[in-house]
Formats: sequence, C-alpha cells, structure tokens
Amino acid sequence: MTGDLQIIEGCARHNSKAQKLLYDKYSRFLLGICMRYASDKSEAEDILQETFLKIFFSIGDYSGTGSFTGWLRRVAVNTAITHYHKNLKHRYHMDIDEYVSAEAGSSGFEEDFYTADELYNILNGLPDGYRMVFNLYAVEGYRHKEIAGFLKIDTSTSKSQYSRARALIREKLAILRKLKDSYTDNG
Repeated sequence: MTGDLQIIEGCARHNSKAQKLLYDKYSRFLLGICMRYASDKSEAEDILQETFLKIFFSIGDYSGTGSFTGWLRRVAVNTAITHYHKNLKHRYHMDIDEYVSAEAGSSGFEEDFYTADELYNILNGLPDGYRMVFNLYAVEGYRHKEIAGFLKIDTSTSKSQYSRARALIREKLAILRKLKDSYTDNG
C-alpha cells in the first residue's frame, strides 16, 4: 500500500509520473471491468479513458479507508453506467420479447468445458440492458433495487432482465455444448 499511497498523493498533486504509474498498474484490471459493460473492445477503451479522467480528477476524494482497488472498481462501474445512459439513444433497440425463451433445465456444466473467450463472447452477445443488469447483479453484487436506481428502471425490470439474461446464457451455453459434443463425436 505504501507504493499506492505515494501514487495516490502524486496523482492528487496532478503529477504526470504518478498518473502514469497508476495507469500502468491498474489499466488492465480496469479494462477488464469496462469490457464487461461494453459491446466491443473499442467501446471498453473509451470507457477506460473516461474512467481514468474521473480517477485523476477525483482521486482526492479517496478517503484512504477501504480498498483502493474497490474504489477504482466503483469509479469504473459508475463510468460504464454513465456511458450506457449517454449512448442509450444511439443504440439499436430490439424487442425484449424476441429474447424470451423457455429456461433450459439447469443441467450443470463442467467448469473447464468452456474457454474464457467463449464465455466472454456469450456474455458480450447479450443485449445491452441484459448485460448491464447481469454484470451489476451477478458480478458486482448489487441488489436489484440499487441496479434500478443506477439504470433508472423499475426494480421488476431489473429482475426480469436478469432472469432473461440467465435464460439466454443457458440457451447459448447449451448450443455451444451441442456444437462441441458433435465436433468431438465426429472428430
């Protein structure tokens, strides 16, 4: 933490070397968070850039209590939410009913059966609203009431989007499993 404390103090004084150190140390971590909320890497990099601007301008607000990485994560998630709202009017909207499907039975899956890229592609392929709610609830641990406040939606909408996201993920995982099984059967 001594290194972080010196970097934080340097960033608070707008020292460019300290800002570079902070960026070098945490950019991969924060890009990973941004990727969960973006539709592609380019958008994630835009969110990351906005995140670092907010961090550099508000690092003096970090009280020193609690985890610094937790504070950075909150800034990144809040920036992603703001980015989502700002760009919502520019996104292609699909009818939510197109994605409603019967929930597949939870057949469980082997932990090593899917690669990280396959799982990322499935999550990234979710409609934007589903992906935002799924990440905020399942990954970040927010409650539906909090998510509803962040995204300016009803709590019931948050719950239904989460449920539909899970159903869609299960459906896509089942399809991927069948493709893999047929490949190994024919290979």
